Amino acid sequence: MPFSHHSHSGEFCGHAVNTLEEVVVHAIKLGMTTFCMTEHMPRSRQDFYPEEESKHDEASLAKLFDSYYTEARRLQKAYANQIQLFVGFESEWIRDSSVDQIRDLRAKYDVDLFVGSVHHVHGIPIDYDTPHYHKAREVAGWKDEQLFADYFDLQFQMLQQLKPPVVGHFDLIRLKSDDPECSFKTWPVVWTKIERNLKFIAGYGGVVELNSSALRKGMSEPYPQVEICQTFLEMDGRFTFSDDSHGIDQVGANYERVLDAIQKARIESVVYLVPQDFVGASEAVSGFSHVRWASFGVNELNDHKFFA
Repeated sequence: MPFSHHSHSGEFCGHAVNTLEEVVVHAIKLGMTTFCMTEHMPRSRQDFYPEEESKHDEASLAKLFDSYYTEARRLQKAYANQIQLFVGFESEWIRDSSVDQIRDLRAKYDVDLFVGSVHHVHGIPIDYDTPHYHKAREVAGWKDEQLFADYFDLQFQMLQQLKPPVVGHFDLIRLKSDDPECSFKTWPVVWTKIERNLKFIAGYGGVVELNSSALRKGMSEPYPQVEICQTFLEMDGRFTFSDDSHGIDQVGANYERVLDAIQKARIESVVYLVPQDFVGASEAVSGFSHVRWASFGVNELNDHKFFA
């Protein structure tokens, strides 16, 4: 928990607040030791978020990302003696053509990592607000169960094509559903798809983030639910921490409650990103040769300066 691998700022994200530097400085103030900057990737006009419609076109959104990358690299150097910063982005898997946009972005920018996420099903945002979720559910025949199945199928496509080093908010689909606390095992077809996706992630060496944003949005467990964590753990899957912050008030928010979920799932260690020349045991990061994963024992977390 003294680290986060998924974050945003109001400077480069229309539904966030604070500048990127303010976010970084606040992470330092809290005692975080590793922090990954991962603004949203630029998208096609048809996939703009509502707050982007009146402010951007495709060119200006691409320019905004370019400005983000420049600023993030500046901050990485400026605060190198205070915190380990990494520069990445959050990918958006919306349709088959998404793979070309993401690969083009990776070819243009030498990032340290990216978060593989799904925010859209049937081309409709499923976490932006309830009306948009309902539109997606309508396409799926008005059934949460079918929309969940469609979400995990789309996620599987993303996993196969990208093999992201970090898998973002694995079960985000539950956020705006009728019962966000419902066990996925209620629907055997959906649960089978979840197991398939987890097995694939474990197979290529991906890492599932324990994302605390679910807690600030009213749910009792972080993404993913404990039952999913337990299943991934049985596959020798690895976990990391993310706050998915959209401003300084959310940096490190609810991490104590994430620790409760970790203990409930019986996770004994988590990983965090380190440079390639890190002194100590470390493991390869899928798709990136200049960074590594290092392990941190859960029993050590309470002694970290983050909690001091």
